[in-house]
Amino acid sequence: MLGLTRGVYPGIPRAMAEPRKIALFGGTFDPVHRGHIHLAEIAREKLHLDEVRFLPCRISPHKLDQMPTPAKDRLKMLDLATVDLPWAVVDDFEIRCQGPSYSWQTAEAMAEKFPGARLFWIMGDDQWRVLPDWARPERLAACVEFIVFQRGGKPQPHEGLRLHVLDGGHPASATAIREAIARGDMNHPWLDPHVSSYIGEHRIYHQ
Repeated sequence: MLGLTRGVYPGIPRAMAEPRKIALFGGTFDPVHRGHIHLAEIAREKLHLDEVRFLPCRISPHKLDQMPTPAKDRLKMLDLATVDLPWAVVDDFEIRCQGPSYSWQTAEAMAEKFPGARLFWIMGDDQWRVLPDWARPERLAACVEFIVFQRGGKPQPHEGLRLHVLDGGHPASATAIREAIARGDMNHPWLDPHVSSYIGEHRIYHQ
C-alpha cells in the first residue's frame, strides 16, 4: 500500500483535496474509561473524522479546587486505552502549558498546528449549555465546530456557533471508578484491562 497522507490522493492537487477532519476531545481523563472511547468512536463514524485527539488538561478551570492524578499517569492510561485505535492521538499540549487549561487557547494552537484542517470540539450537552460562560467562547467558536452528545432534550443552538448534535451515552463515570477502586474493586467493567492493570501496579486511586 502506498504511504499516503490521509485526505491527499494521487493525481489530486492538495488544494482540491478534502480538508482533514480532526476532533479535539478535552478533559481530565482521570481515568480514561470506556465511555470516553465510545463517544469518540461515535463521533468518528458519524462525522467521518480522520482523527480524534485526546487532550488531557493540566488543571481544569472548572475544578480549580481539585488536583487531578499526576499527568504522567493520565497520559499513560490514555496511551494504553487507545493503542489499538489508529485514528486516536494522545496530545500532551495542555499538560505542557502552565496554569489552567483554557479551551480557546488549545483550539487556537491546534488551528495553527493544522492549517487548513476542519476542527471539531467534542462535548456533552451539559457543557454545551454553559459554553457561553466559558473563557473567550467566541475565540473557541472561531476555530471549531461543536460535536454535542445529547442525553436529554435536544441542545439549543447558540447564535454564531456551528453545532452537530449526536445521540450517544454511556454509564461510565470517572468518579464512580475512583470510588470503586478505593474500595478494592480492581476489575471495573468500564476500564480497559490494560488501564486496570496499570492502576493496580501503580496503586492509583487506592486509599
